[in-house]
Amino acid sequence: MQAPSRPDYVSVHLTGQQTGSYNNGKQWRRQSYWRKWKQLSRLQRSLFLFMLVLLFICGLASYSSVTKQLRGFTVREQETESNILQKPFKPHALPEPVKQGQDPLPDQLSQRKLSNKRGPPVRPNRLQKQGNTSNILSEVKVADIKKEGEEERVISWRGAVIDTVQATDGTKDGENKEDSPGNRNVNQSKVLETERMEAVREAFRHAWKGYKEYAWGHDELRPVSRSYSEWFGLGLTLIDALDTMWILELKQEFEEAREWIASELTFNRNVDVNLFETTIRILGGLLSTYHLTGDSLFLDKAKDVGSRLMPAFNTQSKIPYSDVNIGKGTAHPPRWTSDSTVAEVTSIQLEFRELSRLTQEPQYQAAVAEVMNQVHKLEGKLDGLVPMFINTNSGQFTHQGIFTLGARADSYYEYLLKQWIQGGKKEDQFLEDYLQAIEGVKKNLLQKSSPNGLVFVGELSHGQFSPKMDHLVCFLPGTLALGAHNGLPADHMDLAKELMHTCYQMYVQMETGLSPEIVHFNMHQGSIRDIDVKPADRHNLLRPETVESLFYLYRFTKDRKYQDWGWKILQNFNKYTKVSSGGYTSINNVCDPDYPSPRDKMESFFLGETLKYFYLLFSEDADLISLDNCERLQARRLHIPSKWNRFSPRNRK
Repeated sequence: MQAPSRPDYVSVHLTGQQTGSYNNGKQWRRQSYWRKWKQLSRLQRSLFLFMLVLLFICGLASYSSVTKQLRGFTVREQETESNILQKPFKPHALPEPVKQGQDPLPDQLSQRKLSNKRGPPVRPNRLQKQGNTSNILSEVKVADIKKEGEEERVISWRGAVIDTVQATDGTKDGENKEDSPGNRNVNQSKVLETERMEAVREAFRHAWKGYKEYAWGHDELRPVSRSYSEWFGLGLTLIDALDTMWILELKQEFEEAREWIASELTFNRNVDVNLFETTIRILGGLLSTYHLTGDSLFLDKAKDVGSRLMPAFNTQSKIPYSDVNIGKGTAHPPRWTSDSTVAEVTSIQLEFRELSRLTQEPQYQAAVAEVMNQVHKLEGKLDGLVPMFINTNSGQFTHQGIFTLGARADSYYEYLLKQWIQGGKKEDQFLEDYLQAIEGVKKNLLQKSSPNGLVFVGELSHGQFSPKMDHLVCFLPGTLALGAHNGLPADHMDLAKELMHTCYQMYVQMETGLSPEIVHFNMHQGSIRDIDVKPADRHNLLRPETVESLFYLYRFTKDRKYQDWGWKILQNFNKYTKVSSGGYTSINNVCDPDYPSPRDKMESFFLGETLKYFYLLFSEDADLISLDNCERLQARRLHIPSKWNRFSPRNRK
């Protein structure tokens, strides 16, 4: 028996609806949505519910954030109006807006990001690996608020609220002039100046604490091992730091050092010393302190050591030997060669010339003038650039064909300009040699890196260019700026600014924010980064060249970015080189912020030069160390301003 046949179609009869009509009623729509919901799989329905919950939570969070911001703005307005400011402090000057047509610096972050890193180092230090310490910096909270179409910026630091909006052209009706934005900015700038200068004084005190406890009267502190090392046994660090202490107004430390010099320092010792190093650190330190204090003790000591260095000039060529026995009165070249470096024999002139002026004894100036006269006439130069070595027997350049503004030649160029200024701008020989050398640098050594086009000074070896630049070359921006300030071509200042930016990049592009001793710049198209550092060149010796040039550039341009750059460098010195027990140490690896590997040595120039230039950079007082009317210039290498003029702008006794 067959089953009844089944139709091959489905017949649907809709009741309650008329043929040809469309029912859009609410009840029908609800039934339709429900059917669609039921048709979804369990996974699809779960995902849909999850998204709804997530959107609800985000909405609550946004509402809470907006509410807190509005409340915080109201509180800040009330605090500003009632002047409830704890010790006001403007941590770090905001970067100036980029001018139209000018590319922003590659290292600059947004204003918000920059501000989050600002603020002075916290004084209590925490010991880092192997004796290194890392100061914990107070974070600065920044709120960006737009009001009436203009962006305002409020910086909060330890509960203090500081308005950094630029000064307006006038005050509003009924506004107290003393509380006007312009006056507040002036006050905040003064507070910032005071805080930064005090940070330098605190750094000096910390370094001096280590030297006093573990190396008193010796040449150099070894801060990690809490001991000392000797070079000549003449208290190099103590003498090198004398004028810095005076400028920083560290009265107690200065009096302690003076007492040691009066009672303990003697140069009647059977010891070999390096002519150049003794001149710039000891003779220069004593002469500069005499200028600042007028204390004849320092001039007497300077005359004593200066006279003991004179046997170095007793050579057939009149080019001095590198080493002198100050007790026996004998001199000799290094044990391994009869050559001296050009920088050594041409970077002692300022000190010896000034010693002659003060003592009225011409032999000191005559000896160093003979050296410059011979170098001026020598063959072997390239467009004013000099080789690195000179023979003390023949008086001729050796190792010819290699030209650099780095080690062994650097300060020859610096002292050309400063001798011209020291002599009242009357000795044309120095000016001619200097201007010719700068043109030689532009023609032979100046190049740009890839990808960001950093202008740098390389080296030339037998016609082959090398993109190698020593940190020592960072003396050049300051020297160029000084020359432009004294009437030399204006494009020298333009080049100074470009090189200053490059020297700063040698710091900020390193992981520790500290420059290595030597860098190599990439020049190939497609390079990822401008700067490479070889493993053997990664050390930092606490050198002053970049800080010195920052001081010059700020003094002549008043562009606050140079102060800000210096402040970042000082913070990184505190973070990676400060030793908790006292002192600062040079480090082996600026590319490793976790363990920069301390070298356990604090060079005397860190106190004698680096910290001094930080202090002068942060000071707004142009008369603290005047850079004008410098006819009576006397200086040691990279240590110039503290010796200029026979002056004492303030009696700091």
